[in-house]
Amino acid sequence: MSFKKEYLDLVLVPSGLLIMFAYHLFLLHRYLNRPHKTAMGFENFYREIWVEKIMQTNKREEVNTALTVISSNTTAATTLASVALTLSSLIGAWLGGNANTVFTSDLIYGDTRPATISLKYICLLICFLLAFSCFVQSARHFVHANYLISTPDIDIAVEEVTRAVIRGGDFWSLGLRALYFALNLLLWFFGPIPMFVYSAVMVFLLHFLDSNTKPVPHHHKFQKNSHLRTSLIV
Repeated sequence: MSFKKEYLDLVLVPSGLLIMFAYHLFLLHRYLNRPHKTAMGFENFYREIWVEKIMQTNKREEVNTALTVISSNTTAATTLASVALTLSSLIGAWLGGNANTVFTSDLIYGDTRPATISLKYICLLICFLLAFSCFVQSARHFVHANYLISTPDIDIAVEEVTRAVIRGGDFWSLGLRALYFALNLLLWFFGPIPMFVYSAVMVFLLHFLDSNTKPVPHHHKFQKNSHLRTSLIV
């Protein structure tokens, strides 16, 4: 039985996706159990401190600065949501226009059958739509935090504001992860080998970027409020 290039997709594509999913499951476990060892948990710790200091201040200038920071995060989230939605629309138009012959060249070493090309488009579309949903939710929570911080003469619990800010950051991170997977699937159009290589390189880079080796001050406080960082997932 002769080897066909279509067989590479059956081996390398699931292997690449398995590497990505396995790493993110490992990251999730670490984030839930040892958040101070992850960059996300480390950033959330300082978000808690930032919110606490902002809610304790009576200076209008500092409150305005906080609102500017929240607005910047909201703008960034809505911008990426617009980009993801635009790319989803382009992919949908491309898929509906039957323009699938672009990536069927013999130069691409892999499965270039029309059914496989359509599957690639659908998977890529799902990732962009997921990224759009996450960025929209991120903007929603940042807007909610903006309302909570700017509400005058009302005693609002610090935990409520912290929860909104951290959830906004968590959804932002999930949106970025969806874009990482989208880029992975985009390289699949050029063959399963680039897609698999990207998966391995990306996991290596993400492990370096997601790890935190800096000590966290006031470690007892970090553990006490750790439920705020995990409220999105659990």
